[in-house]
Amino acid sequence: MPNEATIQRLYEAFARLDGDSMASCYAPDARLDDEAFSLKSGREVGAMWKMLCEATRAKGADVWKLKWRDVQADGATGRAHWDAHYRFSSTGRIVDNAIDSEFGFTPGGLIATQRDRFDFWAWSRQALGPPGLLLGWTPMLKNKVRAGAAKNLAAYMARTP
Repeated sequence: MPNEATIQRLYEAFARLDGDSMASCYAPDARLDDEAFSLKSGREVGAMWKMLCEATRAKGADVWKLKWRDVQADGATGRAHWDAHYRFSSTGRIVDNAIDSEFGFTPGGLIATQRDRFDFWAWSRQALGPPGLLLGWTPMLKNKVRAGAAKNLAAYMARTP
């Protein structure tokens, strides 16, 4: 299935920290939503992956590991599970994050929509330490993380073509 191949290509590129190849998997009007980002264009999605890959290469390539499994796709939708082991660049803390992704595809086999789900409280305890432990279950901390992620992405996009 071409859409299954797109999912495999996405995660193979992510394992190599190749943000450009990841970006090429998305349609120009792609949307991506997860616990930290709500992106409304393929340009934003591509920039997010490039930013994350660059940060990992700069501050965490020594611990970076990505595994994915349960890739399934048909002519319009797909899903996969992936596990990322990395150093969170803002705090230097090690994170093991388990993510379930759901995809929608264009007729040409590009990703049109992606929804990633993970346990935000588990993530925040690892990535942020005591503040995540105490406040990771609250909308307040989640909103703060989302605002920080949006600000970082906007700054990244302003300085990169």
